[in-house]
Amino acid sequence: MSSPRLPRRLVLSIVMALGLASLSTGLAQSAPTPATTAAAAPAAVTFSDDFNGPAGAAVDGGKWQTETGDNVNNHERQFYTAGTSNAALDGQGNLVITARKENPNNYQCWYGRCEYTSARLNTSGKFTTTYGRVEARMKIPRGQGIWPAFWMLGNDIGQVGWPASGEIDIMENVGFEPSTVHGTLHGPGYSGSGGIGAGYTLPGGQAFADAFHTFAVDWSPNAVTWSVDGTVYQRRTPADLGGKQWVFDKPFFIILNLAVGGYWPGDPDGSTVFPQRLLVDYVRVSSDSGQPGGGGPITGLAGKCVDVAGGAVANGTAVQLYDCNGTAAQRWTVGGDGTIRALGKCLDVASGGTADGTAVQLWDCNGSAAQQWATPAARDIVNPQADKCLDVSGGSSANSTRLQIWTCTGAANQKWTVTR
Repeated sequence: MSSPRLPRRLVLSIVMALGLASLSTGLAQSAPTPATTAAAAPAAVTFSDDFNGPAGAAVDGGKWQTETGDNVNNHERQFYTAGTSNAALDGQGNLVITARKENPNNYQCWYGRCEYTSARLNTSGKFTTTYGRVEARMKIPRGQGIWPAFWMLGNDIGQVGWPASGEIDIMENVGFEPSTVHGTLHGPGYSGSGGIGAGYTLPGGQAFADAFHTFAVDWSPNAVTWSVDGTVYQRRTPADLGGKQWVFDKPFFIILNLAVGGYWPGDPDGSTVFPQRLLVDYVRVSSDSGQPGGGGPITGLAGKCVDVAGGAVANGTAVQLYDCNGTAAQRWTVGGDGTIRALGKCLDVASGGTADGTAVQLWDCNGSAAQQWATPAARDIVNPQADKCLDVSGGSSANSTRLQIWTCTGAANQKWTVTR
């Protein structure tokens, strides 16, 4: 068991503008279960950074922003700096986040003159995703008081605050547990030390700092699954929250950081060697493109099929009801990332609308909430952002009737059979 921690709230120039908060909880460890691997379908990569570039170069500013400041709530000891002193490419395909015992610019922290520097990067304002596979291959640092993390926050944190925004910790490690990493969900009523998660421990006393490992979550409507090097060690759904609110069906952004000290890891001591480095080989987000075999029909009112008008692939092409004919315009794949795809594009709510009557169309897959769908056993197809159902306009079964979203009523024009 790790010790309880308080929510993370950084007093940072960037973060204060966003209202960011948190990272953090004590978790009971659970034994991993071997991953079961099916034949993988091709995936659409929606975000990728391989950190290729010359040694000493800064990260890509089109993908990442750098936060600055300290963190009083967790009682961490570092000051996060801008520039390349604590976050830079190594010229060998890695991002290196370095924690140093230094204070070259007289940085001030919550406890007085800062003792350490480090870096924290995020994709807020650059990239968000709703569902998909979010992964990074990393070699973590070691030592008492060292706390690397790879995690995500709900993009609405500036509006709703933390923990209502939700937080998905993909990987956290504290230095006194060299063989164990943790994955956690935080949300309203289950934040801080009450987060829902588990730990994964390497066999045979191996230490995570000795080699690169791949840390990932596979995230779909109402489910998040964690893995290390392809081995699944936990899966969480709303059923794990004891009736508390599930806040993980919306866009999140990505964070990488290396903290020093704090309530959970404790402070560095005489055994801690500096500098310590977090090496990141890549960060990648991909959305499952569906099952192998080209998908199948989605049938609804009067036994007719969800159809791409004219079999066209242009953005904005109408999605309609039509006699089932077995063409590619009616073969849909339902991905583990919450997308529904045909002809290489996604089922999309026009302009991300949430109002009754907003048309549904075909559009380039982009990871937005307008392209996320849940397919519960009740045979509704629901867009979680709008909390509305895929609906046949006017309840008409005529060919070419346009599909839309509408408040879920349970009517026949909102019932669908998905062939997977």
